[in-house]
Amino acid sequence: MKHLIRDCETSDLKMVVALCQKHAEYEQATFNPKGKENGLKNALFCEQPKLFCLVVEKNKTIVGYATYTFDFSTWDAANFMYLDCLYLEEDIRGFGTGEAIIKQLKQIAADKNCIDIQWNTPKFNERAIKFYSRIGGNRKDKVRFFLDL
Repeated sequence: MKHLIRDCETSDLKMVVALCQKHAEYEQATFNPKGKENGLKNALFCEQPKLFCLVVEKNKTIVGYATYTFDFSTWDAANFMYLDCLYLEEDIRGFGTGEAIIKQLKQIAADKNCIDIQWNTPKFNERAIKFYSRIGGNRKDKVRFFLDL
């Protein structure tokens, strides 16, 4: 399958937000798109970005995205990449695009001297769990908490 993985541009944000909506639905979560385009623009395109984003383009249409940040592990006393979101439209899954994104993320993380890439996926997302296991991901079962402010 022919696709292009590239850095997100401001003109992609409307479609990234639409894909975020689909991603939330896929993960059985709520999502309110209000203000998200501007929020992502401010996080991605400021002087010191808080967030980074790759998009998958097929036939000049954005069909997937991956967002990530860089963080620091106290226990490892080292930097790591946190993969916040990885979502591909259903019709491009299973053709190596996810692996290509992971390969690109691994290079970016290595270039930033990260010791690893970390991420979460819901327990019910068996397809993602199989994919992550197949590409060499190691699993640590934890319960993630949120404290609303």
